[in-house]
Amino acid sequence: MTRPRAQASKLAGLITEQGGEAVLFPLLEISPLADHGPLRSAITRIESYSLAIFVSPNSVAFSLPYILALQAWPRGLRPVAIGQSTVMSLASYGLGDTLAPVARFDSEAVLELPELQRAAVAGRRILILRGNGGRELLADQLRERGAEVDCVSCYQRSAPPDAAPLVALWRYGWLDALTISSSEGLRNLVDLLDESSRACLRSTPVFVPHQRIADLAKELALQRVVLSGPGDAGIIAALCAYDWLQ
Repeated sequence: MTRPRAQASKLAGLITEQGGEAVLFPLLEISPLADHGPLRSAITRIESYSLAIFVSPNSVAFSLPYILALQAWPRGLRPVAIGQSTVMSLASYGLGDTLAPVARFDSEAVLELPELQRAAVAGRRILILRGNGGRELLADQLRERGAEVDCVSCYQRSAPPDAAPLVALWRYGWLDALTISSSEGLRNLVDLLDESSRACLRSTPVFVPHQRIADLAKELALQRVVLSGPGDAGIIAALCAYDWLQ
């Protein structure tokens, strides 16, 4: 399992329940930002926003406590979440009535919501809370639809220093599969590996929950890419259905 540590426990538990052994190796390390200035600035004008988009549970964990310590959540500001885990994270802080897709959990699905179409967002201010960097699709599309969008980083994403734990598992034949939940994580992994370890990666079953990650994996010459359904349920179903003798 290669997702950030804070989001890994549920899937690890499901793998254990099905008789597997989950080994955690986060390909994205999540940490607080040293400078909260941009977030503080956004909070001073938070009453002016109509929608606040949280891109992940991390964006909730690293922004909402800070916001609520300074002021109550504005009654007219509706939260938007990319996935159901983020919806639950918001609910744990008392925020409900969250807009979120129900079938796919990505920026494209959020942009399909009726409440984010041009007629609904033109002339409105939208706040996107995210990690450093990341895709610009949401912001670009909403601006194209006439919204005024502010993107605020509230946590830091970075790659691990090396892939020694995974390399050791490959060396001893103890790694049967990988689950990879983001394109960024996959790129981090490839960058960490030498050529012999990349050869191991290419022949290892890699389970991914999104077509975009699958496409990148195939571009990188991975040979056993399995596209699962969304979320933990989709990944565990794909793991259970996989023909491990192939």
